[in-house]
Amino acid sequence: MKLSYKLSTLSLLLALTGCMVGPDYQRPTQPLPLAFKEAKGWQQAQPQDTLQKGEWWQIYQDPQLDQLVSQVAISNQNVAMYAAQYRQALALTDQATANLYPTVSGDVHSTRSGSATSGQRTTSNSHSAQLSASWEVDLWGKLRRQRAEDRASAQSSQADLANATLSAQSTLAQDYFQLRIMDQRIALYQKSIDAYQGYLRIINNKYQAGSENRATVAQAQMQLQGARSTLLGITWQRAQLEHAIALLIGKTPAEFSLPAAPLTATLPTIPVMVPSHLLQRRPDIAVAERSMAAANEAIGVAIAGYFPDLTLSASGGTSASELHNLFSLPYRVWSLGPELSETLLDFGATKASVAQARAAYDAQVANYRQTVLTAMQGVEDNLVELNTLGEEISAQRDSAQAAMTSAQVTRNQYDAGMIDYLDVATTENSSLSEQQSLLQLQSQQWVSSVALIASLGGGWQAPK
Repeated sequence: MKLSYKLSTLSLLLALTGCMVGPDYQRPTQPLPLAFKEAKGWQQAQPQDTLQKGEWWQIYQDPQLDQLVSQVAISNQNVAMYAAQYRQALALTDQATANLYPTVSGDVHSTRSGSATSGQRTTSNSHSAQLSASWEVDLWGKLRRQRAEDRASAQSSQADLANATLSAQSTLAQDYFQLRIMDQRIALYQKSIDAYQGYLRIINNKYQAGSENRATVAQAQMQLQGARSTLLGITWQRAQLEHAIALLIGKTPAEFSLPAAPLTATLPTIPVMVPSHLLQRRPDIAVAERSMAAANEAIGVAIAGYFPDLTLSASGGTSASELHNLFSLPYRVWSLGPELSETLLDFGATKASVAQARAAYDAQVANYRQTVLTAMQGVEDNLVELNTLGEEISAQRDSAQAAMTSAQVTRNQYDAGMIDYLDVATTENSSLSEQQSLLQLQSQQWVSSVALIASLGGGWQAPK
């Protein structure tokens, strides 16, 4: 009869531990278009969210870029911080899992005490050894909800790590391409300065011979010094980009140097995925979605506060005054019993906790939907920018070529004595300005190319 009662009680407890108060998580629907508005004419990719994104920067076929970006995941300190936070979140999940199981502890105790009464001294010894266990029965699913919340938070932390890594990698690639275009701009200005110095020598000679006036010399000097001033501005901008790259790979600016070199990378044709794939591939969306899941589980944890907690505890051991009797059968002690506790009056504290959890979940839902909308905007912005830049660069290239031709004609006319040097200076400045504008547009094209890849989640290719 006693065995049947115990089995019935155990069955009831096991059945109760299957209860789960609070809402089960379901990801809110987010209506998305079938295609991007600005993707007309773009190649359609067919990515799968189960496939690895790969080392997306290798599509540019630049060994120097490959070498730099590969250091981000290893040496970037911001990424290292998120990696440590992810490990911390995993440890919290393990801790929440451990709370589902009994806790067992042991205690060995030995004391010697004495007293003096009516001039007589007495001493006594006390020895004990005890093993105890306790288990909080998860009647309402509070502990399981807590574990699910911590697990979702860990997944959010993992997505944070992926997002920080992608951000650092894409920033480095953008800085690298801007730096390489800066090298071209510096080379162009240096070439122009060399030409201006040659013209200034010629004009000075003519001025000394009396065939040129002082105004022409001043014009040539102004043109030369203006170019030198602009060159200095570009030079410090390049230095700052170099410093930024050093920081991204975990080095001080003094430890890192990137010599000037031509840009040998290949501007890729980027395939564009369907909008719904962003939900699986963008780490910032994953962060928002997992944070929303964690907030949903927190509602169940708060609702469990309305119900009683049941803890089963048991202990057993021995206690004796003589050490050699400590483990003798007659000296054993034990205890066994459940503890049921519930808050009877909290003046609305539990109700407020539930309301707070529900409001926090609603906030995470809004944040998730806003993150998806922002991601969609980012892709559309980069698509339209790259589409426009392609046409703009083509038109600017024609304009720069026409300006170079005009400058050459005016130089020939000045050499033939047909025009004043003011006309030469004007067309030379126009030619330099048009070529610089072309390089700036090309720099923006490289930057936007990287931004588009990052906005698509950092690549699309399948693993080899």
